[in-house]
Amino acid sequence: MKNQCEGCGLALPPDGIAYLCSYECTYCPECRSKLHDICSHCGGELVRRPRRTVAPTTVEPAETAPTKKQFSPAMVWGLNLGVWTFIVLAYTLSVYELYRATDMPMSWMSVLGLQSWHVAAFALMTPFLLALADRNPLRREHWMRTSLLLFAGGLVFVFVHVVVRGISPYAYWNPSTHQWSSAVWNYQTHHLQLHRDMFLDLFLSNAVDDAIFVYLPILVLAYAASYYREFRARELRTAQLQAQLEKTRLQALKSQLQPHFLFNTLNSISALMLTNVEAADRMITRLGDLLRISLETANTQMTTLSRELEFVNCYIAIEKVRFEERLKVTIDVSPETLDASLPHLLLQPLVDNAIKHGIARLASGGEIRISASRDDADLHLEVRDNGPGLREPALREAGHTSSGGVGLRITRERLETIYGQNQSMELLSLPEGGVAIRVSIPLRMTLAEDHQLQTAETSLAPT
Repeated sequence: MKNQCEGCGLALPPDGIAYLCSYECTYCPECRSKLHDICSHCGGELVRRPRRTVAPTTVEPAETAPTKKQFSPAMVWGLNLGVWTFIVLAYTLSVYELYRATDMPMSWMSVLGLQSWHVAAFALMTPFLLALADRNPLRREHWMRTSLLLFAGGLVFVFVHVVVRGISPYAYWNPSTHQWSSAVWNYQTHHLQLHRDMFLDLFLSNAVDDAIFVYLPILVLAYAASYYREFRARELRTAQLQAQLEKTRLQALKSQLQPHFLFNTLNSISALMLTNVEAADRMITRLGDLLRISLETANTQMTTLSRELEFVNCYIAIEKVRFEERLKVTIDVSPETLDASLPHLLLQPLVDNAIKHGIARLASGGEIRISASRDDADLHLEVRDNGPGLREPALREAGHTSSGGVGLRITRERLETIYGQNQSMELLSLPEGGVAIRVSIPLRMTLAEDHQLQTAETSLAPT
């Protein structure tokens, strides 16, 4: 159920008053009054939509803009631990080799302990810096607040490093004992031994290095990762909006094709009403079958060749009531192309063009040939007739000549929207007479479905 007026765009509540046509084009009461109960899209009669008395039990979730992908805490901490472990091992190897070249070599475990405690605070604070950058992006409108927050974060970063370094066994080098000592605890006597002046020395000696060579690089990497994820989210949103736009455009083009063949069929029925009422009645019956198939595929853009041929056969059956023996149709389709994917309502406008501009101009009637073949990359379709041909010789691009009608123009636009430049559609005046419309699209096969298990003879034979 549509909840927006096709005319003025006004939102329509599900339980509000609205008017719609047989194709469910929906209008508000004001637009319906201006249109005099006639749909501006398909020309159908507008009738009042039944009012909903019970609230819907399920509501389709609205599409929302994608958010930046959030990594799980376990993943962040695991990656953080892996990176800093690698840095500790690299530092340990470098310092160990440096001390080996001096007169005071240190054991591998001592160097590993020294570097581990030195880096422990960095590993502890890195996830919080990532969260800080992610939640406080740099924006022009609040740059001052963000700058002060980042400055405070730098002070906390240095403070935590000093505290962790101070309580470790490697806080400072004690020249009297010739070993590393803690500023809080004596690890030899296991007694509290607080050296407040050591914390001040550690802060003064580490503040600049921690801020410039550790805090700022981590912050830059954090902002780079945050902006990259935001950029990817915007790209995804843009792609989604583009896809929605293309889908809307395709649906609009298809909605123009449906009234087009309906009007042509009604004109044919009208021409027979005064001369052959029985034939007109048969055409109305066939038209009902055609509309049933059309409604079943109202929201379908892509279908299989076998389905499309079923639809075309239904349309041909209507025209054969009108032309009787004057219209002959031959279908030559390779079996391996029946599951090929193609736009719905692709063949019908081509057949309609062949009948209208070819067969209808011949007093004795003529023949239409529908063929389909494939190669490794493309599906090739052709609809040709043996009519009088084009008034102007030469190869023309379908939909861009005086011979190309509304159906061909819309068909070309749909092909360009779906396949871009990977398609072609040509209108060719044949030397022996008649016109051929050739379409080439990328070959995309679909899996056979249950309803496609019917025999090819039943689905392809024109009635």
